[in-house]
Amino acid sequence: MTDIPATEALQPTPLGTTRPDAPRADSYLSLPPAAARIATLVGAVGTVASTFMSWTYTSDFPGDLTVNGYPGGLQVLTLIGAVLTGLLALGAFGVKGLTWLVPNRSANAVLLLAAGTFATTWYAVIAIAQELGGLANLNPGGFVAAIASLVLLVGALALPINRQPLDATDAEYYELGRLSENGAARATYRRLRQARLHHTELSVPDPARAPAWVQYLAIVVVAAVGVKVLTYGLATGYTELFVGYLILVAFTLWSFNAAGLTRQFSKITADHRPFAILMGILAAIAYPFVQNNEHWANLGVNILIFGTVALGLNIVVGLTGLLDLGYVAFLGVGAYAAALVSGSEYSIWSGVQFPFWAAALTGMAASLVFGVLIGAPTLRLRGDYLAIVTLGFGEIFRIAVNNLDGVSGPKVTNGPNGISQIPDLSIFGYNLGDPHTMGSITLGRFANYYLLMLVITVIVVLVFTRASDSRIGRSWIAIREDETAATAMGINGFRVKLIAFALGASLAGLAGTVSAHVTYSVVPNPYQFSGAAPPNSAFLLAAVVLGGMGTVTGPVLGAALLYLIPEKLGFLQRYELLAFGVTLVLIMRFRPEGIIANRRRQLEFHKDEPPAPDETLVPAQPAVGGDGAAAGAAGA
Repeated sequence: MTDIPATEALQPTPLGTTRPDAPRADSYLSLPPAAARIATLVGAVGTVASTFMSWTYTSDFPGDLTVNGYPGGLQVLTLIGAVLTGLLALGAFGVKGLTWLVPNRSANAVLLLAAGTFATTWYAVIAIAQELGGLANLNPGGFVAAIASLVLLVGALALPINRQPLDATDAEYYELGRLSENGAARATYRRLRQARLHHTELSVPDPARAPAWVQYLAIVVVAAVGVKVLTYGLATGYTELFVGYLILVAFTLWSFNAAGLTRQFSKITADHRPFAILMGILAAIAYPFVQNNEHWANLGVNILIFGTVALGLNIVVGLTGLLDLGYVAFLGVGAYAAALVSGSEYSIWSGVQFPFWAAALTGMAASLVFGVLIGAPTLRLRGDYLAIVTLGFGEIFRIAVNNLDGVSGPKVTNGPNGISQIPDLSIFGYNLGDPHTMGSITLGRFANYYLLMLVITVIVVLVFTRASDSRIGRSWIAIREDETAATAMGINGFRVKLIAFALGASLAGLAGTVSAHVTYSVVPNPYQFSGAAPPNSAFLLAAVVLGGMGTVTGPVLGAALLYLIPEKLGFLQRYELLAFGVTLVLIMRFRPEGIIANRRRQLEFHKDEPPAPDETLVPAQPAVGGDGAAAGAAGA
């Protein structure tokens, strides 16, 4: 395979460098290199051993951590974190056969995973003490786990860590405002800046050098592990385990990115894009087969429904740059249209029952018509004015369907009672409401709807990608960047925005047709700007911003996180809007391009930072703590 031109590898810099803007690798704690490595490995081994000991003497704490020799609950997470940390440490130290785990030879990945293991372990210990009434409820195994994970973290902090280059002595920090004139504030801010990890510019070997079968195997393994990790997280039966799961998964992904594995895997998937897409679809199909729980299947259906709607909103917000605060109304239009032709006895057309394909087209057409009717007179507005008008449309829709009850207005939607008893779909004689057996696996009602919604999601993703890569898609992006300049270049701004509005509305209507049958009923209350539970416009907008505007997988990931986390953490349901707000503030501050970044937007938001090199063809860094000798080529 032809190599991509290499960028110059960063040269290792001696510890304690004082040259401004020079790459540096400094430890956070002062220990001899050999002692730091020994502490890291001893801490990892001790943490692993502690998981086979009893952490508490009572089974009142969820997960039954009273058994010796058999890890359970949070102990399993600690065990996984400690094992991974030990393996990454050995790879960073240059142990033959494990160097491929840390392609850039940086100890940053070791530190991050050690921090994740420490956080998970101490969270478990503190939760035991808090819920059972004190540290007296801990068995020796719990204390061993706490001490060993602390030793692991201390050892990792003493390793040479690739950190942010030193600022010039005369650097100005205008972002501090008036505090920039305060010496203590400037010194604190400087230390915080220089304490940040910095591994984006570290070179990694080109994964294309690995045999093709190894690259295909990597894609298969990642897809299989992803399904397993997802199903494990969904199957967590209590809050403490799910919180520990979130901590460990977040730090693990962060550490893999710091090690350079994410960059290598991105290169592999880019080189084998069709195969990667196929494996992603197969992994999604496998979800209802690897877990046999209707509740989790229902969770998957709702995530796909809201993810699909968020993709439609992504056309309007992410690609075209139009702020739509009433978008959930189009989901409601599709749901009500499907309910009216579903054959429900509470529909005004109770004798009319369309087949699914006709009901889907009806929902899409109804939403498209409403999108055009609302967009035509309002899309000449810009910015906040357009946002206010769309917010008003969303509220008008909810109030209108709430009053079409035959008393306050014509009888169409049955008002607050909505349209209930919507029958299940039947496609080619396959009734989605009945369980179906495939070998030893039984697919229940929600599993059937999950597979149907997966097909629709794939179709919507295809429409989104084809549209965004087309001439009209480039026009949307031009409108988003500068509507005045785009119009001056000959783009009909009104027509282009109207197409985006109509297409986004029709995709939301398509998802609404399935939503109506999944929930058995359609009522007005959910279709509002904000509420205690999705669907609502605030939820959909947060999913797009959190996941990554302008991307394909970002809105789906954002919808999954925003739907799943409050579902698993019951205490957040009362503070959902507060959690959304805090999350968006943090995202806007630390990663404004979203979790999955669009390359164009990433460059816009970080234009003052040096670009990261291509993830290819540069020699690997020397092993951590070594004498400067190369540790050997790393695998893909």
